Amino acid sequence: MSEPSYDIVILGAGSGGYATALRGAQLGLKVALVEGDKVGGTCLHRGCIPTKAYLHAAETADAVRESARVGVQSAFQGIDMGALGAYRDATVTKLYKGVQGLLASRKVDIIDGWGRLVAPDAVEVDGRRITGRHVVLATGSYSKTLPTLPIEGRVITSEQALQMDWVPSRAAILGGGVIGLEFASAWRSFGAEVTIIEALPHLAANEDEAVSKQLERQFRKRGIAFHTNTRFSGATQDEGGVHVSTEGGPTVDADVLLVAVGRGPVTQGLGYEEQGITLERGFVITDERLHTGVANIHAVGDIVPGLQLAHRGFLQGIFVAEEIAGLNPAPIVESGIPRVTFCEPEIASVGLTEKQARESYGDSVRTVEYNLAGNGKSNILGATGFVKLVSVEDGPIVGFHAIGARMGEQIGEGELLVNWEAYPDDVAALIHAHPTQNEALGEAAMALAGKPLHAHN
Repeated sequence: MSEPSYDIVILGAGSGGYATALRGAQLGLKVALVEGDKVGGTCLHRGCIPTKAYLHAAETADAVRESARVGVQSAFQGIDMGALGAYRDATVTKLYKGVQGLLASRKVDIIDGWGRLVAPDAVEVDGRRITGRHVVLATGSYSKTLPTLPIEGRVITSEQALQMDWVPSRAAILGGGVIGLEFASAWRSFGAEVTIIEALPHLAANEDEAVSKQLERQFRKRGIAFHTNTRFSGATQDEGGVHVSTEGGPTVDADVLLVAVGRGPVTQGLGYEEQGITLERGFVITDERLHTGVANIHAVGDIVPGLQLAHRGFLQGIFVAEEIAGLNPAPIVESGIPRVTFCEPEIASVGLTEKQARESYGDSVRTVEYNLAGNGKSNILGATGFVKLVSVEDGPIVGFHAIGARMGEQIGEGELLVNWEAYPDDVAALIHAHPTQNEALGEAAMALAGKPLHAHN
């Protein structure tokens, strides 16, 4: 028996894979990172980063349109998609070079090519066998569609939407989750007429219901049309566009149909099942320590059931590297992972929704909503929305939910409140700088502690 070539062989160099590699190398382990595309994965090249570049352009377009309100004379003349594409690509390239530099500085061996698991301790890449004492599966996700809806022509996913060199006049979006909401928001700011079709009762259905309802009010105000409780039934294409039919609902005519019905795990044909790994609906099943139950094989990121977020992949990658190095890290609590949707208005949440808290704690749940109308900086920005805190009577804050312009920036403190199990009295005693939107968290905590300052009892 020859010695394994590496301490860890990682299949996939997206958020989960490269975080495992960086932390593993930092801990003195010899690491191989196998990737057939580019390090950084979907998030960097086709997901988080390019979409947020678009959303920053959208925010800028809105600021120009609304500039007269604050006495600045300007005129919105449209979107130069060529220039926007160059800005997007420059941002991605800079970050891509940064990741490459980090991996090189930690002496991670990057193996170019599409890998396949061929043994409990081996990955094969273009006929070459790479062995490791531990193997980490981090092969990521792809944009899903419906069985009857092929991605072709005017029917696109987020990948194609990010490469469009024109702004649609009319856009239909199938799905009112994070991806659908972000593209709806950006395209509306770029001047498109947007219609969202969502089968569930609310947009942003995974959020606290108060947040979903506020989002719907603000989308209506922005002129973004949506149909909830509405199931897709079919789509046809012709020279005039794409025509989307629904079950018992309207037909929506558009230039493009963006399919945003979620992301599926990339696990098929990679040798996982042959090595005894349990898959359910394509997802790799693990225990709370992200171990697959087979040999020394762990899995991280979007292939593991749960929130499909880049920073969840980072967190899991760090956890697994530390686990392999023998540091015995604390298991990750899924509800403690922060969530941000970067539409306008932004949504930020962490912990339990009010409904989830009541299912766990019953009548002892207390909530407070602090309206941004009482916040100085939000008034300056023209931001409407609220901060909602969910707590247990005589106990800690278990949920943070916020909606409003730039409220994603408040998720850091929200995460600390929930994950450090802060009590309202503790937070109420902390000073929050004035005038900032951050004060809204302090005000909500003061109200929860029974001493509201700028809010009514």
